[in-house]
Formats: sequence, structure tokens, C-alpha cells
Amino acid sequence: MNRMTTHTTSPVLAIDGGGTRCRLALRDRQEDAIVELGSANVTTDFDAGISELIRGLDQLAARTGLSLAALSKFPAYVGLAGVAGEAIADRAAKALPFEHILVEDDRPSALVGALGAKDGIVAHCGTGSFLAAQSDGRRRFAGGWGPVLGDPASAQWVGRRGLTMTLNAVDGICDHSALSRYFLDRFSGAAGIVAFAATARPSEFGALAPQVTAHAEDKDRLARKVMQEAGDSIADALPVLGWLPGMTICLTGGIAPHYAPYLPDTMQSCIAAPLGSPLSGALALAQAFSEEITA
Repeated sequence: MNRMTTHTTSPVLAIDGGGTRCRLALRDRQEDAIVELGSANVTTDFDAGISELIRGLDQLAARTGLSLAALSKFPAYVGLAGVAGEAIADRAAKALPFEHILVEDDRPSALVGALGAKDGIVAHCGTGSFLAAQSDGRRRFAGGWGPVLGDPASAQWVGRRGLTMTLNAVDGICDHSALSRYFLDRFSGAAGIVAFAATARPSEFGALAPQVTAHAEDKDRLARKVMQEAGDSIADALPVLGWLPGMTICLTGGIAPHYAPYLPDTMQSCIAAPLGSPLSGALALAQAFSEEITA
């Protein structure tokens, strides 16, 4: 169990549920108690996602010495991947045992965790992806629509695109590289790639992304093309969200920092380390929610 000192005066519970991992935290006056689990995407698989969250609450109860009934009385902020509207947010809220709960998608917690109250832009690329902007206290979001209709530059996009480029090389549309040969060997040829892709979950495509980033660092042409396409998709979108030269950019999520060299120089000079994690953002939003309902 991870613990860190805090200065919170009332207990709150926060959940950061992503496409690859889910983290739950109870913050009381002295410390945070944190547990980490697997995926909790309520759009990809609602029942499995809720089951994982309940399992996490059971673990949190065991580690803190509190009952699940006691935990359910604390105000809870829940940021979940796959919450694309009020209907699924309400469904998730009703499926969880809290008396006071606010369910949103996972974008606000990532934004608040990275920037705090500062103005700036977050390009979050994990298993999925989204962009978020904060300016003069207002927040704006783009993306986060899932692997079928969106998630450009996400880990699953990079893994899937690497396989596409491999098949292009098989067809003679482009030359083979070490990356394409690696994927052909790993999946026993083009037919194996197609069979894998037919049933692969986003996390399984995402698990291929480290091979793309590693090959790109070794100057592999196909891998660098994939990474540049991803970087271009971020660079093209940021000004639409209000980015201007000099405005802070945080690259968050497992794969996002790898895109720094593929952004324009004017953007590279604005990249800053995030102030905190999505979980710390979820905890801040949980505290704000607690203050709101007790006001």
C-alpha cells in the first residue's frame, strides 16, 4: 500500500480508472492509502469494470481497517475511462456503493493533476488519448472517444498503426524495416497479424507500442513514421484548443513523453513536467466535491 502525508481535514475517496490500470485512494487527515488494479473501462466492459472497482474497494477496506460500509459514507470522486455521457455516468454511480458520488470521465482528473490551477494544455496518451486545456479557470476537452472512433496517438493507436505499416511492407507499399520484421516474426507472418487484430483488445494493441517507441529510438524508419504521425496529430490539435506559443504543455500517460521530439520546436520549448498524477487530480476533485456537498 502506498502512503504519503497530506493536510486534508475530511476523508475523501478518489478513483482514477484508466484503460490499463485503475487506482483507488482514501485520503484522511494524515495520509493516503492507495491500491492499484487492472483496467476499469466501463464502456469496453461495464460489468467487468464495476467488478474491478468493487474488488479495489474491498482491498482498500482491508488495508485501511475500515469496512466497505464505512468507505461508502465518504464523498467519492470517480474518474473513469469510457464515461462518454451522463447516462453511463449515472449507471456507474448507481452500481457503486457510495452515498455521495460524482462520476465523470478520466479527463478532468488528468488535467487537474497535471496543471493544478495553472493555465496550460495536457496531451494525455495512455491506452487511450485525449487533449485538455485550462485557461482562466475554464476547461476544454477534445478526444477520449475510444479506440474505434478516436484515440489518435494513444498506445493502442501506435501498436495498431505499427501492424498496419508492417502489412503495407508485406504488400510492397513501403520497404521493410527492423520493426516490420519483428512483428512478422512475433505473429508468424501476415496471417498471424490479421488473426491477432481480429480479437485484440485496446490494451493488447497498446502492449505493442513499446516495440514501436524502442525501434524509433534506434532510428527505424517505419517506427519513426508512426511516431511522427502521432506527434503531428497532437501538434495540429493543440492550437484548436487555444494553445499559443509560451503556454505550458504537459505530456501525460505512458507513451506521451515519447512524442516530445516529434513536436515543432515552438511546442517542445513549452513542455513541462506535470505537477502531479491523474490520481492526485482525482483526489483534489474529490475534496472539492466534498466541500460542495457540505457547504
